[in-house]
Amino acid sequence: MPCTVIVGAFWGDEGKGKIISYLALKDNLDFCVRTGSVNAAHTVWHENKKYALHMVPAAFINSKTRLLIAAGANVHVAQFFKEVELTQVQNRIGVDQNASIIEEKHSAQDKASAINKGIGTTGWGVGPALEERVRRTAKLAKDIPELKPYLADEITEINDGLDQGKKVLLEGTQGFMLSLFLGGGYPYVTGRDTGASAIASEAGVGPTRVDDVIIVYKSFMTRVGAGPLPGEITKEEAQKRGWFEISAGTGRDRRSAPFDFDLAKKTAKINGATQAALTKLDCIFPACQGKRSFNDLPTDAKTFVKEVEIRTGVPVTFIGTGPDALDLIDRRK
Repeated sequence: MPCTVIVGAFWGDEGKGKIISYLALKDNLDFCVRTGSVNAAHTVWHENKKYALHMVPAAFINSKTRLLIAAGANVHVAQFFKEVELTQVQNRIGVDQNASIIEEKHSAQDKASAINKGIGTTGWGVGPALEERVRRTAKLAKDIPELKPYLADEITEINDGLDQGKKVLLEGTQGFMLSLFLGGGYPYVTGRDTGASAIASEAGVGPTRVDDVIIVYKSFMTRVGAGPLPGEITKEEAQKRGWFEISAGTGRDRRSAPFDFDLAKKTAKINGATQAALTKLDCIFPACQGKRSFNDLPTDAKTFVKEVEIRTGVPVTFIGTGPDALDLIDRRK
C-alpha cells in the first residue's frame, strides 16, 4: 500500500477474489479498480454467501470502498447492472467514461470465431469487442445513456487518491499465462496482456506509483479450455485428490496439475512480484482447513510454503485455508 496490484500467476482461477476481498476488509481499501473484462469471474465468499463477479470489483464487501471500472476495461452493460443490483453498490461504483462496450453482436462473433479456430472461449464477446477497440470503432461507456449516472474519470480519481495517500488496489483478472503477449501457449491465450504492468496501464497508473505487486498462486494449477498445462493429471485423478473444480464464470470443468515451482519463479520475476499469496492450501493439506496462524499449520504444509518462498524468491504473505474471505493467514509484519 498505498498502491497494490493483484496479478494471477498461472491460467486464472488462482483465488484472486479471495485475496482482494480480504484486503478490502483488513486494510480498509479506499479504492478498488477492476481491469480486464467480463470473461473472468472473481469468486467471493462472505457471511456464507457466494458471489461470482464479472464486473463489480471483489472489494465490494467493504461498504466504504469506492469501486471503479478502469479506462482500459471493456464493459458488458447488462452484466454490470445485474451485479450492481446483486451487491447493492449503486452509490459507490463508477465506470470510466472511456471504457469500451461489449455489444450483443460480439457474443455471436466470439463463438463463431472460436469454433473456426478451435480455440476455447467464454462466449461473452470479449475478443471481437477488443478488436473493434483496436480499430477505433468501439462504443465507449460515455456513448451508453443508461450508464450516464455511473460515468467517472477513473484515472483522475485514482491518481488524485494516490497523491492524498489513499489505499488503492488494482484488480487484475485472468492469469498471467493467458497473456496475449507474454504468457506462452499462443494462440491459446486471451485477447489482452494480463501482467502486472498491463493492469496498472489499464487503470492509468504509472509504474513508479505502484508500491506492491501481489502474485496469487493456487497450491495446484488449473486452467479452462484448450492449451498446454504442464504436468496435467486426469479428471479422475483430480477428483481423487480433491482438486477438481468447475469454473465460477462459465461452469466449464477445470483441468488440473501439480504446482510448478519453475513456472512460479518465472511468473514472479516477469511481474516484479514483491509478495505472494498461496490459496487453497487446505486442498493439498486438509489439516490446514480454517487455520488463521502459520504456527498452527502441519509440518508438511509449512515445508511446502517455505519451498515456494525459496524457489520463487518471493515471501508468501497470505495463505488461504478455506473459502471465506477471512479464512486466511496474514504473515505481513
